[in-house]
Amino acid sequence: MGACSSCLKSRKSQAYEPLLLENEREAVADLLQYLENRTTTNFFTGSPLSALTTLSFSDNIDLQRSAALAFAEITEKEVRQVGRDTLDPLLFLLSSHDTDVQRAASAALGNLAVNVENKLLIVKLGGLEPLIRQMLSPNIEVQCNAVGCVTNLATHDENKTKIARSGALIPLVRLARSKDMRVQRNATGALLNMTHSDENRQQLVSAGAVPVLVNLLTSPDTDVQYYCTTALSNIAVDSYNRRKLAATEPKLVQSLVVLMDSPSLKVQCQAALALRNLASDDKYQIDIVKADGLTPLLRLLCSTYLPLILSAAACVRNVSIHPQNESPIIEAGFLNPLVDLLSFEENEEVQCHAISTLRNLAASSEKNKLQIVQAGAVQKIKDLVMHVPMNVQSEMTACIAVLALSEELKPRLLEMGICEVLIPLTNSSSIEVQGNSAAALGNLTSKDSHIGDEDYTAFNDVWDKPEGGMHAYLHRFLTSSDLTFQHIAVWTIVQLLESRDSELTRKIRESSLLLPSIQELAVSQPSSPNTYSRTQSDSLSEEGDGTGQEEISLLAKKIIQFMNGEFDFDTDTRADSVVVGSQGGGRIAAGRASAASSYSRRIMHQLPSDGDTELRKSVRDALASSDDDA
Repeated sequence: MGACSSCLKSRKSQAYEPLLLENEREAVADLLQYLENRTTTNFFTGSPLSALTTLSFSDNIDLQRSAALAFAEITEKEVRQVGRDTLDPLLFLLSSHDTDVQRAASAALGNLAVNVENKLLIVKLGGLEPLIRQMLSPNIEVQCNAVGCVTNLATHDENKTKIARSGALIPLVRLARSKDMRVQRNATGALLNMTHSDENRQQLVSAGAVPVLVNLLTSPDTDVQYYCTTALSNIAVDSYNRRKLAATEPKLVQSLVVLMDSPSLKVQCQAALALRNLASDDKYQIDIVKADGLTPLLRLLCSTYLPLILSAAACVRNVSIHPQNESPIIEAGFLNPLVDLLSFEENEEVQCHAISTLRNLAASSEKNKLQIVQAGAVQKIKDLVMHVPMNVQSEMTACIAVLALSEELKPRLLEMGICEVLIPLTNSSSIEVQGNSAAALGNLTSKDSHIGDEDYTAFNDVWDKPEGGMHAYLHRFLTSSDLTFQHIAVWTIVQLLESRDSELTRKIRESSLLLPSIQELAVSQPSSPNTYSRTQSDSLSEEGDGTGQEEISLLAKKIIQFMNGEFDFDTDTRADSVVVGSQGGGRIAAGRASAASSYSRRIMHQLPSDGDTELRKSVRDALASSDDDA
């Protein structure tokens, strides 16, 4: 927040008391002369500052008033870094018992507090204590200027904790309820600036700020709406606070939904971001849809203003996490705008949110998967995926992996030539892109035992191309140091062999690259780390590490037995009974995208991401299998 709203009013000069000390008379005469030439005078050093200092420390209240008013008028027109010699007389004036002196001194201090270095020095010199006393003043103008000064001081990170520990929060919360809009605006601005650390947010909650902020969402003042919406958005970063909000503020979601239709663009944006942070929890994901939040979100998503597009895209991504919201989002008309945003080259974040939302919408329903493909998502992904940033590539390949779970859509995806872009991406410099692309290919190769013969011509067509084709990709993964990549490769080969496609079987049988690697895996011992799994999941159990190697070895042995005519997948066992995908028979799937990481804002400040903890389930989780099923 910038300079505070000043409540300083002009005051007619008063006659001084007749008895003045000689140095005071000289200071008055000097100051009058300097004020005549104020455009060329530097009042923050030398004789001008000396004259102001003399008047400030005078026992004569009228001289103090003149000094305070001069400081206020001078700093209104010029703000620069000052030293202790300027701040000491101002802080002395701030401790005065005279309302006029308090009002002018707090205004001057608030003006100087716009400067970064001054913010730190004012707090260092003990400025908070007299400012808190002035916030408790019965005089509205004194309250206004004191709160405004604290608001400016609170924009510096080094001051925030000191302000929170100084006892300022309870007076700020009280003044946020002031009937004077200037005081209310400054107080809510100060509360906003105090919401940028975990500790301060908890202290604000303890000071009773939340119900005040929620009630002020209906304020007629746009600035107050903005400050309160943004402060609540920051408070909602913390899971504990979200639970408390859910238990105590039943009107919060509806108020924020209403504010997405505010005449102010900045309020619309912050309302969507506040809902986005709340939607990190499943309760709020449902509540936003029930409150008819999808209608304004769609309007924001289709706007031409980047902050609105970004905030809406982030919010709907989180709302789409809940399975119950998949169909309502599609029915509300989000598919085409989301597909259009895949090519939103101006902002990578928007692209990531859009593709993650589409992946979420595809997670639970065959009907939804079909609608997403019909909306042109796969064709758009195919056209873009080789040229978008790596984070977007990762999301796009994960989305294809989910869509490829559909038996109905597999022929369509293969006919669209999706393998032609997935195969090169298995050699990406990104572990996630490699794994997601391979997972998608694996899902495309799998065969439903309840469906008749399927056409595997598409895999024959890409066996050696592009970039070495399926052949080179499988060899890279078989010889990878990553257990999960090895697992994907042997599992995919099993799927290809299960197809009973004579051409594929011949190519695998005659490969001088694949068979030696498969034979080696059949006898190998557990030793390799699961790099991809660890990038995809928060944790990987030691038990999972051990059984992974056993699964790889078992599948590799079955491939060799099949090649030697000692094993028949149709009569002995199918791969599906060895590898049970978490999202459907024997599929490798990227999981549901998690909540976009909550972030705290002053205006557009983003805290470091704590990561999307459920962004993609590990392939090991998706391949959750056991030898007992064989």
